[in-house]
Formats: sequence, C-alpha cells, structure tokens
Amino acid sequence: MEAIKRRRRREDPGVVKRLGKVPFDIDVAVARLREAVRGHPKAAMFELADDGYRSVFEQLVACIISIRTLDEVTMPVARRLFEVAKTPAAVSDLTVAVIDRLIKECTFHEAKARTIHEIARRAVEHFGGKLPCDEEVLLSLGGVGPKCANLTLGIACGQPRIAVDIHVHRVTNRWGYVRTRSPEETMKALEDRLPKRYWIEINRLLVPFGKHICKGRVPRCLSCPMLDMCQQVGVAKVSA
Repeated sequence: MEAIKRRRRREDPGVVKRLGKVPFDIDVAVARLREAVRGHPKAAMFELADDGYRSVFEQLVACIISIRTLDEVTMPVARRLFEVAKTPAAVSDLTVAVIDRLIKECTFHEAKARTIHEIARRAVEHFGGKLPCDEEVLLSLGGVGPKCANLTLGIACGQPRIAVDIHVHRVTNRWGYVRTRSPEETMKALEDRLPKRYWIEINRLLVPFGKHICKGRVPRCLSCPMLDMCQQVGVAKVSA
C-alpha cells in the first residue's frame, strides 16, 4: 500500500509544489553539477582524453574495456594496453592472446580482446589505419553500441552526442527530468529535451555525480546541491 501511495505521489502534477520543490532549471543544474563534481575523480573516458588518449580508436577501445567494468579498473587497463600499442596498426600486430593478457583485469576480457583486435584489423584494412568520425562506421563494428559510439564521437570528434550509462539514466529519472525505463529510452528523451550545448558534458558530469553523490541505493540527498529541484523519484532512504 505504501508503495502505491509513493507512486501516486510521484505521478501527481502537484508533487513539486507540495514537496517544496522549485521548477527544474537545466542551466542552474549544470552549473551546480560542475561545482559538485570538482573534487571527485573524472569519468574514465574524459580523464583518458585529458591524458592524451583522444583518437577515435583510443576512445572506442577504452569504452569497450569499460563495459561492466569500474573506472578504477578501466583507466589503468587502457593505459597498459596503449603503452604497448595505441594505434590500429600496432594493435592489429598483437595477437588476441597478448591483448587478453594486457586487459585481463576488466570483465569479459577474452571477448573484449577479440573485439579490440578485430576493430584494429578493420581500421587498417578498410579505413587506412584511422577510424573516422562516422556513426554508421562505428556502429558497424562488432561490440560497439550507441553508448560507446556516442561517447567516442563526442569526446574524440566534438560532435554533440549523448552517451547514456547507468548513472545518466538513474540520475535524470530520479530528478524527474525524464521518465524512462531503459538507458536507450533515456537517450532519446534527453535528445528531445536537453539543450545540445550540454550533450557531451552531461556524461562527464553525471558519472562522478552518480557515483559519489546521487548514489544508487542511498543517495546523499541531504547535502545534494540539486535537492530543491530534484523530485527524488523512487528514493526511499537518504544520507547526508
């Protein structure tokens, strides 16, 4: 019964007013988010880019490594591989077994090693050793989905793209900014609502925000700079 009451309360158009919330302002939200995550580790792909690993190939490979893998594992694993080979030509010269040994700490490392080697081979044989900033090309590569394609195109190519992972999906739904059931639905909803100037940045901001402040099980609502705008959809327990 209590769950039903909570659901009805969230769905009621007057919920924001009754809970003392102010209308959601994305410009204010982004400004607050920038300040809130300043002292936290960066999202893996953005930190790797800041370290010089900015090519389409490097970003795509790092994103593949990151799938179902913590950032704390992704970054040293990606750096280890790139220290040995960072271009499609160099990676294609490695055996799958060698790639596997270099990335063994990440999840599904055997499958990822085969995927990375195949992408490197295709880049050499079909694209002159350099992957293009082309969504259709990236999505045609085995093991590459919309999140990795968009993240790569955003960071490596500067294209306005929205990359939705579990943090972006959870946080934007918790805010009540979107109401979706899957990351794929969230991506489409954000493309319709989020101003393009924030498309790349939203992932950079919400990954550390989702990991350290707006956590999955017990978010730190009591000290969150978004509290006055956030509808706290689905939140049952909070901390400071």
